[in-house]
Amino acid sequence: MSTPTFTQVILYTDTDGRARFREEQIALSEGSPASALSTLLPASGVQLRQSPVGFVSKMHCTGKPQWVFILGGQMEILLADGSSRLFKAGEHFYSADTLPEGATFDPEIHGHWSRQVGDEALVTLFVKD
Repeated sequence: MSTPTFTQVILYTDTDGRARFREEQIALSEGSPASALSTLLPASGVQLRQSPVGFVSKMHCTGKPQWVFILGGQMEILLADGSSRLFKAGEHFYSADTLPEGATFDPEIHGHWSRQVGDEALVTLFVKD
């Protein structure tokens, strides 16, 4: 029997300074077959946010890596290359698209922007590393 895994969606800064998405598997090797768990992951705190219908952020980088869980509504993440990904309630991503060390922020290259989608306010839970 193989070890179950959890798919972690990661928003990260690639070697060219651009934000991209990738997926990695986290092994659920702890616990029991009825309740498989990952190893304990670090967290320093949690923060809740509610964004109204019509919310759109400016282009930005993540200050410090964090998990983002969508609790209600929908959130679209758009990248400088024009690609995007939609996250619905119950979905997540790990936001780690930090500004490369020594770089000056350039919205044509760095970061992402986010927006609320649909007719329901966006409710998110941030789990800080």
